[in-house]
Amino acid sequence: MGSISIPLRIDKGALGRTDDPKAAIDSALALLMATPCYSCAADPQYGFVFNNLRFEIFNENEGVVYNSSGLKGYFEGREGLYDKKISGSSNNLNTFAAELKQTIESYEKRLEEVSVSMTYIREERKIYVTVKGVIRQTGADYQYLSVINVWK
Repeated sequence: MGSISIPLRIDKGALGRTDDPKAAIDSALALLMATPCYSCAADPQYGFVFNNLRFEIFNENEGVVYNSSGLKGYFEGREGLYDKKISGSSNNLNTFAAELKQTIESYEKRLEEVSVSMTYIREERKIYVTVKGVIRQTGADYQYLSVINVWK
């Protein structure tokens, strides 16, 4: 049967599908990472919290995002959201990589053994994101690479 293609398209009067699980997961992760948390009415937890932080205080020397607004109620259920490092892996709970790993495990059930690493390159003002795992359906190794442009 395959997975529904993202972006959505109509083929012969039905939603387009793909038999390539990697392409389907790549598209789903791109959508997940591009969606700010609390912007989806059907599921406010869907999305990557990093997109909510575009205007927060960022210490480039330490690679840490700090809360500048004091709007703790806005981020209900996400205690410890701030003072997280950008660079790091999902093995360290004080990183955005750990937050992204948790989100992927919640919303992308086609992947198992998920690990995430994020590297901030100060000179480029970019964050390189690597997601690794195993595709449940095929047992094949999976890798997804993405770049987030920040603080221009």
